[in-house]
Amino acid sequence: MPMLDAYIPKRAFTPEVEKKLISKLTDLLLEWEGADPQNEAARAIAWVFLHRPETVYVAGNPADEPRYKLVVSVPEGQLDNKRRKGMVAALTKAILDAEPEGREHDPYRVWVFATQIPEGTWGGGGRIVKLADIATLVTGDRKLGKEHAKNRLATSKAERDAVLAD
Repeated sequence: MPMLDAYIPKRAFTPEVEKKLISKLTDLLLEWEGADPQNEAARAIAWVFLHRPETVYVAGNPADEPRYKLVVSVPEGQLDNKRRKGMVAALTKAILDAEPEGREHDPYRVWVFATQIPEGTWGGGGRIVKLADIATLVTGDRKLGKEHAKNRLATSKAERDAVLAD
């Protein structure tokens, strides 16, 4: 259930290129979260909110080239370190590959913030939705959904504990 707030400056892309880019970003988010991008149930809960800054400033002046900010929100447990790193690289590449020829292929013009929403704090449909609920919706199997959530949340906790132990 990835949610993406995509900050793409006005006129950075043609409408056709932007539509293809948003579709590609959706596919990549689903893949790196561990879902099949062709799964209609997964696609139905993968939302992109497009924000249109008129101007982005760098060092107090209007930027000479477009700058992009992607804020990814997923339920806790869906992104381990490997998935997070891969997703950031893939989203950055997709943005730069979509740009017109002649723009500098500079990955430092793309910032990706991968956030995990703590278990028990994702709200949807007027209630709290847990990772097991989401996995059940996508797989159609409650037992599989619960097992997925148990495994992903355990991995997330172990990674967090390892960071705190350093």
